[in-house]
Amino acid sequence: MSSNEHPQIDGYRILRVIGHGGMSIVYLAEQASLGRKVALKVMLPEALADEVSRARFENEARTIARLEHPHIVGIHEVGRTADGLPFYSMPYLSRGHLAQRSLRGDQQKAAMILRALLPALDYAHVRGVVHRDVKAENVLFDDAERPQLADFGIALRRGSNPRLTSAGLAVGSTAYMPPEQARGGEVDRRADLYSIGVLTWEMLTGRLPYNAGDALSMAIKHVQDPIPRLPAVLKHWQGFLDRALAKRPADRFTSAQEMLDALDELEKRAGKAFGFVDVPVPAAEDGLPAPRARAARWAAYAAGAAALVALAFGAQQFMGGRDTPTDASPTVASAPPAVAGDALPAPAAGAQTGLFDAPPATDAGGIGAYLANAEQQLREGHLLAPPNGNAWDSLDAAWRVDATHPQSQMLTARLFDALAELAERSLRSGNLDEARIAFERARQLDARRGGDGSAIALLRKRLDGALVARLDTLVAKQDRAGADALLAGTRWLGLEAVRSQALQARVSGMSKTAGTTSTVATTKVTPATASNADVRTISRGDYARFVAETSRASAECGRKGLFGGRRDWKSVGNDASPVVCVSAADAQAYATWLSSRDKRRYRLPSAGELRTQATTPVSGWLTLCADGACRQRMASGKARALDASRGYADIGIRLVREG
Repeated sequence: MSSNEHPQIDGYRILRVIGHGGMSIVYLAEQASLGRKVALKVMLPEALADEVSRARFENEARTIARLEHPHIVGIHEVGRTADGLPFYSMPYLSRGHLAQRSLRGDQQKAAMILRALLPALDYAHVRGVVHRDVKAENVLFDDAERPQLADFGIALRRGSNPRLTSAGLAVGSTAYMPPEQARGGEVDRRADLYSIGVLTWEMLTGRLPYNAGDALSMAIKHVQDPIPRLPAVLKHWQGFLDRALAKRPADRFTSAQEMLDALDELEKRAGKAFGFVDVPVPAAEDGLPAPRARAARWAAYAAGAAALVALAFGAQQFMGGRDTPTDASPTVASAPPAVAGDALPAPAAGAQTGLFDAPPATDAGGIGAYLANAEQQLREGHLLAPPNGNAWDSLDAAWRVDATHPQSQMLTARLFDALAELAERSLRSGNLDEARIAFERARQLDARRGGDGSAIALLRKRLDGALVARLDTLVAKQDRAGADALLAGTRWLGLEAVRSQALQARVSGMSKTAGTTSTVATTKVTPATASNADVRTISRGDYARFVAETSRASAECGRKGLFGGRRDWKSVGNDASPVVCVSAADAQAYATWLSSRDKRRYRLPSAGELRTQATTPVSGWLTLCADGACRQRMASGKARALDASRGYADIGIRLVREG
């Protein structure tokens, strides 16, 4: 394939070249099946002949595929061209990159970008991935102006071969490179945090913290020069950046989450000073080009100069010049110890992974003792206490040695289950603080083990049930103050707004509903708003009980999906969400069933009654629709045409209780 020819890839129409590197070409293409624009990264034929390049390309694809985060550019598909060249497709982000934008003095915008990048890095670090090339050019923006971290081409992934990022290939961009990386030494997640510090400085001031005419000189400055001082209007950032840009990894933030917490604290302390400020533009130094032009030059130098930098540092530490010491081995073994109660640490870059490689055959660093302690503490119920004698701390230590050890993973799952049981038991008994701590620790643990959120969703459902059980007890006792305190003290559970409104309505109506609490709790018929307790929204869980008892068939809902298949009420939301995709006859049948069950009369609302609830996200069928004569529904207070025999994704069941 010549340089002027586009590769042939089934299912894609290549439009033009949008990027070019030493190992690959990036094309803008249209994916025919979905009619969307994508970016295709295709390996060059000359790179395919090199073993290291082939392995690096595969490592890059595997790394990206492991990371599914809203602020990390993902991967759609991998494959080969008609000529056998490896490729993968990614989202096409048309809004450019951060280096093309000027944020100088816009502290809020800079903080917004950091609040996107830091969770993305924390997510990657937890999964054993160190980016190693965080820079402005690798922060892209999607159509919604959301920052996306891109280009994991030189990322260090747990279990990957360190040679894949050496052998003359680029090992980073010297303008953003921490000292240990410039030396060619071992790096861990704190290297990325240093680069974030450089990026933060650049966003705030419009320039990089160090100026140099070439990549080698730039690397030397990062190693030897003191951290520069910010302009007076940005002095409240100095402490944050002093820690981010510390020469020694041990002096930096220990994790992206800790850095994010520090950012939140900084904004809180700064107050009104955290707005837009007029940052002075410094005069050009020594005839050097403008900061962004210099950054472009350094990026171009990186491929050739990075190896030179490492060699230079290896030779008498820059020919006997002064140097600032770093950690001997900034891996997990030398990382600062976690404070008791913190989230579990990220595994070390360079450790083996159970996902791609076999687990280690031996217990390095005494992991066996940590695991034995954790197992005993789990049996004894010492989950979070006493200090230095609980399962959490023991597993914390084990994770630091090897997070992929089979027994470590098994005990982590057991600890999660035990924390879930503790949270549920504590909530049922009214110990809200203990329930909250157990829930938060369970969330941290699930994130550290790479959970997809499904386990937490199930746990939240369990705790919802425990909350209702506790609320039932308080309602039966007519303990209004206790019920109010219960709802106020469980906001950490993060229930959906509709569900929270329903529970609050039960408390608000306690004086009216004395003696009927068990019936209300059983049916969970929930008021739409506190201001009108007579119009109620039916949840999917409520409707599921009705269907289970009556065996009612499901109405079809809307159009078929992209890949076909039939949608119905079970396809939308969860059990706590308002039921939708039901027909007018379904709504009437439910009202009849509930009236019989509850010994009260429930009916569908009139247009006027429904109009008072127009601000709610889900509308309902009108009473005149029940016999099929209705040809309209109320949505946002307006009548719209409909087919009363079908279901709709924005229309559910709203009921009026009479008597």
